[in-house]
Order: sequence, then C-alpha cells, then structure tokens
Amino acid sequence: MDKKAFERFSGECLIKTSDAPARGMEESDKAKLNRKGNELFNRGELETARRIFQTTGYSDGLIRIGERYMERGRPVDALKMYWLAKDRARTEKLVELAVLAIQKMMRDEELHERSHEPG
Repeated sequence: MDKKAFERFSGECLIKTSDAPARGMEESDKAKLNRKGNELFNRGELETARRIFQTTGYSDGLIRIGERYMERGRPVDALKMYWLAKDRARTEKLVELAVLAIQKMMRDEELHERSHEPG
C-alpha cells in the first residue's frame, strides 16, 4: 500500500487516551451519572450526555449517541462512540465503509493525476 495516502492524516487520532472511561468510579456514582446522561439525551443535549457516557463507559448510551451522530451525517463521530462502546459489529461496518471511501478517493486521485500527465 502506498504510504503517501496516509500522510495527509499524520498527527490526527480518532481515539485519545482521555476518551477512555474514568477508572475507580463507584458503581453507585456511575448509575447516578448514567441516569443524568439519559435525561440529557432525552432532552436532546447530546454533547453533555456524551461526556457523561464517556466518563462512565456506559456502552448503551454511547451507542445511542453514535446512532444520533449517524442520523446527523457524522459517521466519524459515530465510529468513535461505537469503538468506545466496544460495539464490534457497528465499528466494523463503519470501518468497511471508510475503507471503501478511501479506496475511491485514491482511485479518483490517481485518475486525476494520470489525466494531467503530458503525453
């Protein structure tokens, strides 16, 4: 595979270590936060709910946030939520779509470069 295809993404990461759930949190505290996150989600306050669900590692909440992101045309953000939720099926589906999109971009770029070659 041509490594130059990845050069345009250097320095960017999808998942940061700060995105991982907090460690050592009491289960009762997690439950309270998750209830609050669900209330916020139901009111449409997705970003605040997302921060809570990421903090607690609440996979069902992360998946629901990911689904809303997909509905809103934000597949990269959805992928991140599915990854953090450890939802392998949804993650693999989006990764496959991303691979197809990248392959198409590379083919289009190659065709464009060939069309501008002298001769």
